[in-house]
Order: sequence, then structure tokens, then C-alpha cells
Amino acid sequence: MYKVYNAILIITAILFAPIIGILFVAIPKLKTGFKEKIGLYNKNNTKAPAIWFHAVSVGETNAIEKLVIQTKEKFPNHSIAITTVTKTGQDLAQKKFAQVADIITYFPYDFDFSVKNAIKSINPQIVIIAETEIWPNFSKELNRRNIPLLLINGRISPNSYNNYKKFIFIFKNILKNYNSILMQTEEDKKRIIDIGANPSIVEVMGNIKFDIEPALDKNSIKSLKESFCLKDQKLIIAGSTHKGEDEIILNSYKELKEENSFKDLKMFLAPRHPERLNQVKNLLETSGFSYGLKSSNDRFENNDIILIDTMGELSNLYAISNVAFIGGSFSNTGGHNPLESAIYGIPTISGPTIFNFKDIFKYMTAIKAAFIANNQSELTKLIKELLTNQELYSQSQNACIDIFNHNKGALNYCLNAIKFESFQN
Repeated sequence: MYKVYNAILIITAILFAPIIGILFVAIPKLKTGFKEKIGLYNKNNTKAPAIWFHAVSVGETNAIEKLVIQTKEKFPNHSIAITTVTKTGQDLAQKKFAQVADIITYFPYDFDFSVKNAIKSINPQIVIIAETEIWPNFSKELNRRNIPLLLINGRISPNSYNNYKKFIFIFKNILKNYNSILMQTEEDKKRIIDIGANPSIVEVMGNIKFDIEPALDKNSIKSLKESFCLKDQKLIIAGSTHKGEDEIILNSYKELKEENSFKDLKMFLAPRHPERLNQVKNLLETSGFSYGLKSSNDRFENNDIILIDTMGELSNLYAISNVAFIGGSFSNTGGHNPLESAIYGIPTISGPTIFNFKDIFKYMTAIKAAFIANNQSELTKLIKELLTNQELYSQSQNACIDIFNHNKGALNYCLNAIKFESFQN
């Protein structure tokens, strides 16, 4: 199986090499990290075995922040390595873990030579992969070297599950390389067992994303609010928006602003992908609203909208908002993490497509910590109701806080698993 897989990888790489070369020239950011991805890494010079965390992009990087920090505290004699796949994830990792990690780099392509060079350079004693990344050559090479491989905070969406089931005979062989698989829910556990995982190594750990704490205290929140010249105005935030969603939230915003009670309503608009910023700027230019840029330190004193064109600040901006709309939910992306706003007691609204956080939203909507809008009209109505119905708003705020009190524990579960797999001898 591995011979066939490697042959397919090489043939595909050769066939698409000219196209990839053109794309690298046309879109320079695509080649970021290419040297590392093909296996040309700087060697781990700490001479200490590494605890290697892999997080694909921004969401996974945020999720493992506390785990990485506490792992370093518990195992100070080990180096910490962080890898990501995307540039945005890499930028965030550099920002969050510069003082904690000894190595922050890109995850290798799954070519046999790439993963061997990566493992040799980083010298891991254990590898922890956040959520569900399944790489045949990488997992096989770790198994061959007797290096424990853990999958934590695992989840499998319905679409992925249906696709994986078609290749059970392949996944069964790959999943043999894992020492421990910790899934978010019983349903996720059942799914990964169905596609070939050994039931004896699969456990339910809960969701590590519940084990977060507010990054800002009351004084910091007050200072942040003052920095934007916010006084008594209401503020909505549209976080992690995708193509087509900016228009939806702007139309809702326009409808609300036409009412006398919302004349002073302000908004943060934070596109998910930096490459879309020029498109969103063009949209704002024709919207009729005054807007400023976070990168220019613009304030609400003279603007209706502040466009968040910087990285890694969105989670803090939820703290000074009144209502949050979470994107990726009107675009069939599957939604983004509603807990980033809920940790500050901010009621959250999402579009209907939320399969990435299905279980979290199911729990949050049941207690009115979050709400689902099926279309723009419902989105406008929900924002209006939350901003005018004080009883509902207070109920939602309290529900947001209760979520974390009732669902913590996954972090310690992970720390115990790392200790058991790596240090039991």
C-alpha cells in the first residue's frame, strides 16, 4: 500500500510541477515554507528531545495554546516544536509561542524523504497532532522509530466520515501507527473506529477548546475599548467572514442603522483570509459607511466600521463587542469557533452551516448562548433582539459563562496522555 501511495505522490508531483512553479511566481505567498515542507529543516540544536505539536492552521493553533504552555511547564527539560501547514497558522504560532517553543516551522509534505528529514531534524520523543490529520508516511515513519503518535481533540465531520468509509482498508493500516486517539465526542469516537481505528486506543476526551480563559481582564478590556473611542455605543463584530458573508452582515448592519435606536451602532469586520482584504475594502468603499483600518489605529470616533486587517487580534476584540457574528457559516465552510466570543460572555450568532462545530453549537443553542440565523433576515432580527431585549441578553451572557464551568477537563486529559505515552518508562 505504501509503495503505491508513494508512487502516486511522486507521479503527481512531477505532473503538476510546472503548474506549481507558475503559481509560486504568480502568488509568492504559496512558496512560503516550501524549503521546510520538502524536508530541509534546521536541526534541533537544543540536544533535548522534543515534544512536537502539529496544528494545521489558525483554529488548531489557538486551541493548543494552553496545552503547549502547560506541557512546557510540566516537562521543562524537553524542547517544544510547533508545526503548521498554512502561513496564517505559522504567523500566529510565531506570535503565540515565540517565548515557549524552541522550533516553530512548517509540517513536511508526506513524501518519504521529507518526513524522514523532518523527524531526524526535530528529534521528537512524542508527536501530538491536533484534530484529525492522517498522514500515511509520517505516521509509518514514527511507528518505525518507536516514537509515540497521539491524535488529540479529534473530530470527523459527516462529509469526511462518508468519504473515509470508502477507504477503510487504507485507513485501517494507517491508524495502526497511532498510539492513542482522543476524540471530542462519542460520535467522533464511533466514526474513527468505523474507519479502522483499534477501539482499544480510542477514547473520548471532550473538547480542549473549552479549556480556555479570557486573555483580558476588566482593566485591559476597559483600556481596549477606550483605544477605539467607544463610549456607550453598541458594537457588533463579524469575525472570520468568508466570501459572500461580508455582504450579508453589511446589509444587516444597514437595516439596523436605518432605525433611530441604532444610529450609533458600530461594527468590527474581520475577514478570515488576509488575501481578501482588498476585496472587502472595495466593498466598504461602495457601502456608504465610513470605515477605518485596525492597522492604522483608526477609531470609531469618525468611523462606523473598523476593518480588522491585522492577524491574531480577533479573539481580544470580541471582549469589547456586544454581539458576535461568526463567519464561515453562510459559505458552506462549516463555521468557526464560537467559544472565542463566548469566553467573554458575548452572545453569538452563526449562519446555518456549522458542521465543524456541530456539537458545540448544539449545546450552546440549547441554552441560548448562541443562535442560528438561516438567512440575512433572521440575522438582522436576532441582532436587533439581542440588543434590545435585556432579559434575553442577560440570559445569553450567563449561559456563555456557564459553558466553560461545565465542560472543562480536556486539557488535563491531554497532559496525562502525553505523560503516559512518553514518560511511562
